[in-house]
Amino acid sequence: MTSAADLHRSVQEYYGSTLSSSDDLRTSACCDASSVPPALRPLLARIHPEVLSRYYGCGLVAPPLLEGLRVLDLGCGSGRDVYLLAQLVGAGGAVVGIDMTPEQLAVARRHVDHHAEVFGYANVQFLEGRIEQLEALPLEPGSFDLVISNCVVNLSADKLAVLNGVRRLLKPGGEFFFADVYADRRVPEALRHDPVLHGECLSGALYWNDFLRLARQAGFADARLVSDRPLEITDPELAARTGAIRFFSATYRLFNIETLEDACEDHGQAVIYRGSIAGHPDALPFDKHHHIETGRVFPVCGNTFRMLAESRLAPHFDFIGDFNRHYGLFEGCGSAIPFDGGVAPTADAPAAAPAPASGGSCC
Repeated sequence: MTSAADLHRSVQEYYGSTLSSSDDLRTSACCDASSVPPALRPLLARIHPEVLSRYYGCGLVAPPLLEGLRVLDLGCGSGRDVYLLAQLVGAGGAVVGIDMTPEQLAVARRHVDHHAEVFGYANVQFLEGRIEQLEALPLEPGSFDLVISNCVVNLSADKLAVLNGVRRLLKPGGEFFFADVYADRRVPEALRHDPVLHGECLSGALYWNDFLRLARQAGFADARLVSDRPLEITDPELAARTGAIRFFSATYRLFNIETLEDACEDHGQAVIYRGSIAGHPDALPFDKHHHIETGRVFPVCGNTFRMLAESRLAPHFDFIGDFNRHYGLFEGCGSAIPFDGGVAPTADAPAAAPAPASGGSCC
């Protein structure tokens, strides 16, 4: 493969005909059913078995407070996440799924009426298209509260175009909440064109720091890591091809807020979580380094302050301070690899202790 068109054809073939179900995958990079928490499993039980059998995803893409939202799913495949989110947004919300693989979309569309009958309402739509060309689809700019993607951006040949398209479609204060695969270094060019490694969501994985650079270039100044896990490649052949490269499945949230800065700046601000979000009465896990306990005065940087104050999360917080004073860089803001297990422990460098569960540390 030597071009973006070749990559597209390879992905379509891999997910359209090479794989007949998630059991055919050779790694766990694109499929992690265990990532769904117990509270959401009854919702999965209401989804048609054929849709579930063709699921290829690497994380959970269902943040809290979805009722009534308009949601876009990039690379929706057979529609598992669309039908899961359709239940979370309810009759007052809507979910649109986009995919470029006709075989996958056929599965998703075949069961629209089934799910409308099970849910008691119809609020989903499926469109065929490429996630790098969102402007070509009948989607109004600034019309989505939330965009999600589940292990799909790594398959794209033009990831900056994806991020630019997402930002164009998000409302102010909306967010891109997505799971994907990342590498601890840049994947060599020769591997990037391996059709099996690409289809298994490995060779298209971005070096994590390059992803952060692309996100900033697209206008997402402060990408927040929500969760991550190292990926173990148990297939000997694929492990030999990838060599020393380490891969991670990670979920990020990117907010469409114009005034976010490219670093976490300290303005002496704090927030107090009211404990009012369903399922999170004691604390809200906003991202990997912000586990905000109910009722506690929680110091935050200016970016976190804005993400909470200018998004759908605002009614659930009290806010202390403003931007009239500046105290420098917020303590804890760094640039080391953010994933757990990113540096293998040695005798000279033992494994680091886990980050504190609470406190005003930067992402």
